[in-house]
Amino acid sequence: MSHLRNGQAFPSLEIAAVGGGTLRIPDALRGSYGVVLIYRGAWCPYCQAQLGAFQRASAKLAEAGIKVVALSADDEAAATKTVGKYRLTFPVGHGADANQVAALTGAYVNDSPHYLQSTGFLLDPAGAVLNAVYSSGPIGRFVPEDVLGMVTYLKSKAR
Repeated sequence: MSHLRNGQAFPSLEIAAVGGGTLRIPDALRGSYGVVLIYRGAWCPYCQAQLGAFQRASAKLAEAGIKVVALSADDEAAATKTVGKYRLTFPVGHGADANQVAALTGAYVNDSPHYLQSTGFLLDPAGAVLNAVYSSGPIGRFVPEDVLGMVTYLKSKAR
């Protein structure tokens, strides 16, 4: 397992999506700055707080041209419940193969029970990694204000 580096293309992931269909990352984010949130599961209060914060910031994120997707190893029922509880309007993937996602992204995996640790990526509009945050436990993750600040800065430099 190796971590993704800044400038590296985000690998292609296909995950079943809450509500049906397939969440294709980074394709679902192309043309916009993108945030990929890998969360531990519906049972994790830190993950729930993060997902809720990104939903509350959704108007500001959209205004800045930032799309968000999230995924976990949760089964469909648990992921659907999370989407409903926090009224998530961004795509959420479920049933991710923890070992496969970890092999592709470098995310840490908890062995027993088996799930992905919190991992976040900020991607440029072409799908390259601008920033990655890897956590080996429950704390340490993206917050919407930091993502907005970084994208605002990058856009100001590009002008």
